[in-house]
Amino acid sequence: MTNPQIDDAAMAAQWRAERETTLKATRAELIAQLRALGINEITAEYEGYGDSGNVEDVNVQPAEVKLLEPLATEVGDFAWSLAYHHHPGFENNEGGYGTLTWDVGADSITLDHADRYVECSHSYDEGL
Repeated sequence: MTNPQIDDAAMAAQWRAERETTLKATRAELIAQLRALGINEITAEYEGYGDSGNVEDVNVQPAEVKLLEPLATEVGDFAWSLAYHHHPGFENNEGGYGTLTWDVGADSITLDHADRYVECSHSYDEGL
């Protein structure tokens, strides 16, 4: 008989490995395009809550370079996927938000992420 916890762990590990492979490939494709346009930095703001979310804004430096919509969408999708990879499920319940900053020249990404949560303090006293 198989252990469902081991199967779940194996499936999660496989999902993570597949996601890492996809993210690396996407990153390599995007960085080539961004460098060709002379972009030094990308900043993407994302937010999720209530089981949904999206990338709110994608900005580039230098500011005079404009991303065409298909490339801006790809960058936004990459930012969302990377955030989700590092914080799976952050879009659930109260959600989370953050900023992905990509130094294109150095190919270095910083992910500044915050999760929201509800805190409760409850007491029940009977027969005092």
